[in-house]
Amino acid sequence: MPEDENTKTEQPYNETLSSINSGGENRTSSFFSFLFDLAKTFVVVMLIAFAIRYFVIQPFVVDGDSMMPTFVNNEYLIAEKISYDFTQPSRGDIVIFRYPKNPSIIYIKRIIGLPGETVTIKDGKVYIADSLDATPLQVTESYIDSSIKTNLFDATAPDQQLKLTLKDNEFFALGDNRDHSSDSREWGILPRANIIGRVWLTVTPIDHFKLWSHQNY
Repeated sequence: MPEDENTKTEQPYNETLSSINSGGENRTSSFFSFLFDLAKTFVVVMLIAFAIRYFVIQPFVVDGDSMMPTFVNNEYLIAEKISYDFTQPSRGDIVIFRYPKNPSIIYIKRIIGLPGETVTIKDGKVYIADSLDATPLQVTESYIDSSIKTNLFDATAPDQQLKLTLKDNEFFALGDNRDHSSDSREWGILPRANIIGRVWLTVTPIDHFKLWSHQNY
């Protein structure tokens, strides 16, 4: 009986059905292709993570008590590094920076004085004047107890008074724990180039979890 043309199985010349490739080579090729794609994805993810880690955000762990009660020892923080590429640090911002006397050491303090301002510490209080002939105004610091005094560490300072005029790209920084903080009262101005970033997020302890915004006062 003639075989219907639509049911015929076409075979390669001089080759039986049993010798046709069963697909093993294709599966092997697909497996290596999958591994290659996986490796490419991993490299891309690592490059993105590297860029975020070194150019956008960076984790830090608080070492010491100079920022109490705002931050405690071993508190885990995330600093963002990109906003200061477009804006200047604001008064009240809590910044991570390289210690001016030894850049290998990382400090955390609060910005108090801005470029062009004159900072005066007198009678345990901090005053700011935005020009040399302006009347200094006392800085309102709601983040520390009103009974805390900002004293000088230098006992030889006349009348226990400090007065410092900041130039371009110079800042005055203080720790919130005024009696136990190495800051601008001791080592002077904080150069803009030393600032790494602004504290953006408190991660742990979990009961301290907080998103920090730019300050403006």
